[in-house]
Amino acid sequence: QVQLVESGGGLVQAGGSLRLSCTASGSILSINAMGWYRQAPGKQRELVARITSGGSRNDADSVKGRFTISRDNAKNTVYLPMNSLKPEDTAVYYCNAQVTDGSGYYRNYWGPGTQVTVSS
Repeated sequence: QVQLVESGGGLVQAGGSLRLSCTASGSILSINAMGWYRQAPGKQRELVARITSGGSRNDADSVKGRFTISRDNAKNTVYLPMNSLKPEDTAVYYCNAQVTDGSGYYRNYWGPGTQVTVSS
């Protein structure tokens, strides 16, 4: 079994910053992509940013220049520093990891989510 533990959400004023972290643990052989998705009330879950084990990044247009995803492969951890936050960034943020586990199966894992609220 694999677990994803997220941290770093909270309440911040517009223009402020937060830093999300997510660590994967458990029976892990390898992790391909790790990333962050978000879901605002009444909206579908959407990609925020993802990064492969080789460092290739894919960012949503709405966060380019403000959020910069990074990853520590040795720690199975992905980071998302978020700057210049806007009220429209308010959502539950979910960590995602594409894992080959100890049984050799490739699975998509999700964290429980962390709330980010940006006040105007």
